[in-house]
Amino acid sequence: MPKSQRLIQLIMMINAKKTFTVQELADELGLSTRTISRDLEELSGLGVPIYAVQGRGGGYRLLRERLLPPIAFTEGEAVAIFFACQSLGFFGSLPFDEGAASALHKFYHYLPADTKEQIDRLKDRVAIWSPERVMSPDALRTLLQALMTGGVVTIAYRSGGGPTRRDIQPIGLYASSGYWYCPAYCYLRREIRQFRADRIVSAALNPDHPGSPDIAELTLWNAMPGRTGAAGTVDFEIELTSRGVWTLASDNRFGPAIVRRPDGSGSASVRIAASDVRFYADLAWRMGEEARVVAPAEAVEYVRGKIEAMRTRYA
Repeated sequence: MPKSQRLIQLIMMINAKKTFTVQELADELGLSTRTISRDLEELSGLGVPIYAVQGRGGGYRLLRERLLPPIAFTEGEAVAIFFACQSLGFFGSLPFDEGAASALHKFYHYLPADTKEQIDRLKDRVAIWSPERVMSPDALRTLLQALMTGGVVTIAYRSGGGPTRRDIQPIGLYASSGYWYCPAYCYLRREIRQFRADRIVSAALNPDHPGSPDIAELTLWNAMPGRTGAAGTVDFEIELTSRGVWTLASDNRFGPAIVRRPDGSGSASVRIAASDVRFYADLAWRMGEEARVVAPAEAVEYVRGKIEAMRTRYA
């Protein structure tokens, strides 16, 4: 039996038994205890949670309850999954601990030699870039854990109005332009707000807060600020030159909303969180004469204030 097949069979047996001895596995597979011991050591090195049981009888058991069964992939699927996982490495922070890197290592380890060779030739030649932003991976992991349990998180949040401490119930977590965003119900403001993870100074699960079952049922698609019907949102409208259209076409928020004109110029209107008006106005400001903010009035006045401050500085 090839080693790769033997290891897969061994994983399936361990998953079914939970508690076992080397002799039991050796008898069932018709192998020596020495071979089984080496295989168990290799599986442990690859991250399979096996640990020795001390005391009478001895043996081994799984540290956690479940392992996924083996899954067969075609060569094309294997390449696609490898680069999908590898692309996560370009994010400054991830909410997955070392899970992505560990999964990638296991996946690559058992690929056929010729498939490994093809992937090796593509390394450093194919990438999915994402701007690297500095933020706390601990906060991201806490938010993800709250999403899985429907729980509430107590955060210290840094915004334009100064630092605040509040309880939030996360609705989703998504990345855009290197930033991680968390739409959540804010129990301080009593409405759905969008929080940028890099502004979260600290985050901890709050087991004493019951949360809301109704909020736990919401998703990114029916509650995210910027979606129709979401609370605390406004329409952000912008006029664009042809170069401005080209610049924003790749933006995942503005790109789909751009309405192009025959001369190449265009306009866009997106729903955004009211608290993010200045953030989006700054985005337009950085585009200079290629963009003009039309609405909301708060954003227009904010840009006018920046123009006046700049005029004064250069007077």
